[in-house]
Amino acid sequence: MSEVKKIATRDSYGNALVELGKEHEDVVVLDADLAAATKTGVFKKAFPERHIDCGIAESNMMGVAAGLAAAGKVPYASSFAMFAAGRAFEQVRNSIGYPHLNVKIGATHAGISVGEDGATHQCNEDIALMRTIPGMVVINPSDDVEAKAAVKAAYEHDGPVYMRFGRLAVPVINDRPEYKFELGKGVLLREGKDVTIIASGLPVANCLEAAEKLVADGIDAKVINIHTIKPLDKELVVAAAKETGKVVTVEEHSVIGGLGSAVCDALSEQAPTKVLKIGVNDVFGESGPALELLKKYGLDTDSIYEKVKAFC
Repeated sequence: MSEVKKIATRDSYGNALVELGKEHEDVVVLDADLAAATKTGVFKKAFPERHIDCGIAESNMMGVAAGLAAAGKVPYASSFAMFAAGRAFEQVRNSIGYPHLNVKIGATHAGISVGEDGATHQCNEDIALMRTIPGMVVINPSDDVEAKAAVKAAYEHDGPVYMRFGRLAVPVINDRPEYKFELGKGVLLREGKDVTIIASGLPVANCLEAAEKLVADGIDAKVINIHTIKPLDKELVVAAAKETGKVVTVEEHSVIGGLGSAVCDALSEQAPTKVLKIGVNDVFGESGPALELLKKYGLDTDSIYEKVKAFC
């Protein structure tokens, strides 16, 4: 069996920006002295006159992005998630969200898979922060194909968009002819009748593997990929919950305020269902190899498998 191709979604972000820049002259990319890490350096090489390094000043960068949007440009403001969502929250809220400006935020190095950079850089709170801003679209792609599609969809959407990308290379799972990316629409990856696993971002591939392992235990798991956390595909979530009666959410993010909370909000209103939330449990991360951290925090395939099995 051939080895599954793995690509970090931050690489996908940089490559997608170059393709977008070729098609649209109004695309401008901003960075905060992190172009080599966020991968916007490839856009800078292709379009140096449309790449602005704002220095280590994310709050100011968001203000610059707001000004560019007000002048008719489509800015992609790029930095680590900890700084794009955390450090610059006030500016994102007041300068971009409040006037509903057409700014796209490319936040890389999200979650504990940042690895050795440690707790200060492992942002597990960004989705929760961005969800609370009125009118903000929040996207957390699962692989290279989805990340590239998200960058393009963000351009086509009129209004602020927050996109979350990772440092760690992840399996490409959406490279199939029938795949279609649509904002606000989840993707059914596997049918099942006993439990619904709803995942977002990096853990989606692991959830698919866990579902296959559950077959040996007589558990038929439905797997849904939610790339757009806001607006959430409530119709798909509710229908799946009614069909299986049990729901597990999996995310490389705090269990507070992220995908799990969004799913629980929807289900409590329309279809009260027993839910298990798998994610980072109200703790900070720590420094260490990414794969070992994912295992310690229960986001690897085996951990997901064991938790879903016990839940069922």
